[in-house]
Amino acid sequence: MRTTLRRRLAATATALGLTTLGVLGAGAAPAQAAASDCPSGYFCAWKTDNATGTMYKTNVSVATLGAWDNQFRSVSNRTNKFACLHNDPNYGYAGDVWQIDPNPSGTEWGGPGSTSVSSLRLVATERECTGLDAYPEWHADPQATAPSFGDFNADRTADVLTRDKAGRLWFLPGDGTGKLIGAGGWNAMSALTRHGDFTGDGKEDVIAREGATGKLWLYPGKGTTPGFGTRLLIGAGGWNAMTQLTAFGDMNGDSLSDLLAVEKSTGKLWMYPGKGGTTPGLGSRVLIGAGGWNGMNALIGFGDMNKDGKADLLGRETSSGRLYLYPGKPSALGSRVLIGGGWSGMSSFLANGDYSADGNNDLVAITRAGVETDYLGKATPGFQPGIAAPYADWADLNGNF
Repeated sequence: MRTTLRRRLAATATALGLTTLGVLGAGAAPAQAAASDCPSGYFCAWKTDNATGTMYKTNVSVATLGAWDNQFRSVSNRTNKFACLHNDPNYGYAGDVWQIDPNPSGTEWGGPGSTSVSSLRLVATERECTGLDAYPEWHADPQATAPSFGDFNADRTADVLTRDKAGRLWFLPGDGTGKLIGAGGWNAMSALTRHGDFTGDGKEDVIAREGATGKLWLYPGKGTTPGFGTRLLIGAGGWNAMTQLTAFGDMNGDSLSDLLAVEKSTGKLWMYPGKGGTTPGLGSRVLIGAGGWNGMNALIGFGDMNKDGKADLLGRETSSGRLYLYPGKPSALGSRVLIGGGWSGMSSFLANGDYSADGNNDLVAITRAGVETDYLGKATPGFQPGIAAPYADWADLNGNF
């Protein structure tokens, strides 16, 4: 049995035979002060219920606990990682797994949830305690020809970039695996988007907005070697005034991807044309929606849905949950077409082209519980009935694009 549980409250601790669950600084002091002896950056454990006596400490994962096997009665996690306490040695999942949240300040200690701990892992994200990878499982089929977007490493397969809650960035090539391409710091970005080539070098790029400053950065892709070149500042500030930043594809016909964004104060929709050459960036913005776009809570750069050779936009209407197609025109959008209703239950969307390799662009919708539903494209605007992907778990992540 595999169980993931957060810190236990006093009632649970009592049920497990633990006499003390201290929460320092919250009006309850421990019976003795030995818990404060746990050094910063370490996970500590004691054989007593009140965190006194001989102390065990580690700042790395431990596959077998030796003399401390099945001895943990009180614990304190002063690392910046989640502590996964396994009933089995070698991080096994036949027995229970108990999760202790990071508490670097050392203000909390208590029962471990089990007195049968035989191994412990220190991991960066909560989902890793459950036995999942830090990234979701993603599968896609190779396409007959190179797509214009959604293929970060130029292997003709739709891929995904995923940010975990620790701020790391992962590349998912489409074979179920993942590769770390950003070791940390990506949580500083309040928007991430990609859809084709902004610089004119034939490689897919990423645009990111820095939340603290409102600056806009371009991360040039490296093609067959997944990763980024040196980032380029393409917006000195002010981008926090915009919402729904969406890499769209080529709207103005210059073969470079363009950026769409909604102005929060007015609800206007603007197109920012990509600018390649020696100084990649964005050109002067063009108004393509006079107002009302604050009524949409998702914009999706979908690629060509209506088979006219131009990139199209999908938008979800907040009030109704309806999904609309906005056909792409030269530096404009055509009259919208209703795709369908009932989309409010989806927390996010992933449009990375034709991942089923049948000649039609597809859409991934992810529920708030992290369940993936695949909507395969059709020859006419719309989707086939959704198919749940039981092998994929997108819970406890911080953005997929």
